[in-house]
Amino acid sequence: MGAAIDTGGDKKSVNVELNIVPYIDLMSCLTAFLLVVAVWVNIAQITIQPKGKNRNQPITEITDPPPVISVLIQADMMYVGVSRLAVDPVQVRKNPDGNYDWPTFENALIALKKEEAFAERNDIEIAAESTSAAPVKYDHVIQAMDLAVKVGFTGVGLSEPTSLSWRPTL
Repeated sequence: MGAAIDTGGDKKSVNVELNIVPYIDLMSCLTAFLLVVAVWVNIAQITIQPKGKNRNQPITEITDPPPVISVLIQADMMYVGVSRLAVDPVQVRKNPDGNYDWPTFENALIALKKEEAFAERNDIEIAAESTSAAPVKYDHVIQAMDLAVKVGFTGVGLSEPTSLSWRPTL
């Protein structure tokens, strides 16, 4: 707090000492808050595009969604299929040594990558369907993903078996 100290003369002293410690504390807290909020605002941004139609937007024709390659890995068989295209699904059997026929799987993906619908695209969905009686090994899922990336499908996604775009009819 400020105070006037008497100097002994007939006039009061004009020297006032302010205690600025509370102001420094307040400014340091506000500075820390400012820095945290500035970083949070930049990190927590969500870039979204509004859905729906604008009245100024030109009318475009509705297009069908593109075909999707789906891989379903089961304990004894692996299926490679395509949604929305008349492509025969590929069945990859498990060898007696416990591994799938990886060259057949890789050749199936190479053939699909050469298709016109997938030449410029890099997305593929993979799902593992295992039960307690017949589990799918984690190594087999990773091996399938690695081969898909090797062929050129860099947008590999792991999906739930029920949400695949294509499922084999058993």
